[in-house]
Amino acid sequence: MRARDIMTVPAICVTPDTKLVTIVDLMLKHRISAVPVVDLEGDIVGIVSEGDLMRRKELGIPPERSWWLRALGGKAMLADEFVKAHATVASELMTRDVIVIGEDMLLPEIAKLLARRRIKRVPVVSEGRVVGVVSRANLLQALSLDIASAAPHPTASDQQIREQIMSGLAGAKWADTAHLNLVVRDGVVYLWGEVTSKSHREALVAAARDTAGVKDVVDHTQTVQMIF
Repeated sequence: MRARDIMTVPAICVTPDTKLVTIVDLMLKHRISAVPVVDLEGDIVGIVSEGDLMRRKELGIPPERSWWLRALGGKAMLADEFVKAHATVASELMTRDVIVIGEDMLLPEIAKLLARRRIKRVPVVSEGRVVGVVSRANLLQALSLDIASAAPHPTASDQQIREQIMSGLAGAKWADTAHLNLVVRDGVVYLWGEVTSKSHREALVAAARDTAGVKDVVDHTQTVQMIF
């Protein structure tokens, strides 16, 4: 399986001038650990993570640096830390050296990347633009299918089914795809994520079941009370 088979779409993104309070609200509302920052053309220019927010002056947590980083970083590092601690918009707070992956990256490679870089999620880009996000949860969901069955890897038709379902849900006002992930294996749709009611769950299942080529729908969604 590849990134495009499991990524959450659309990605929750902000712009460089998005205010800090809005970023915090988005991360709490959508229960995510980071948000990509994109410019007006949709190109990724940075990312704001929980780690960036943990160094805010309001929390009073001093930065953790090894002695050799302190020696090499000097005044530039101290200046950067001051800016982040007092930032009011995404451009001042974001990490500019963004780790991204392509849609074709295989899941074992993604898992190694997340473990090696100690990150919880990574933006998926196509031609420089964010098309989705792969999180640790997405990887575990895909892994559960491999453990539970010997189902083959997604075929071209499976990928088409997934794209068709996600495209249809993107245009539905009741569907919150930011909290939904689905994987299609041999025509069977596996749903994960959060729903706000029984009717929300039933609508998702119905939308998936009514898609051409779908043989069955397995629902793993959970009902939660959304934060507003």
